[in-house]
Amino acid sequence: MSRKIKYSDGPEGASQRVADFLPPPHELVFREDTVKVTMTLSKASVDFFKTEARKNGTQYQKMIRQLLDAYSQAHQE
Repeated sequence: MSRKIKYSDGPEGASQRVADFLPPPHELVFREDTVKVTMTLSKASVDFFKTEARKNGTQYQKMIRQLLDAYSQAHQE
């Protein structure tokens, strides 16, 4: 780390403006309508989802919700 950084006031090379490709902030906030329910699940099922959620760095409730959403969408008439 004995190498010194040399700063300059001028441009390093030719630069060009890049078009804005990021969505506006209001499009980044995706919120679904949800309804709170109380369910009794088997311990084995909850343990499974908790283990898988830990492996994948997510929440087990979210995994269960996404599974139910996928199932209901696949079986809609």
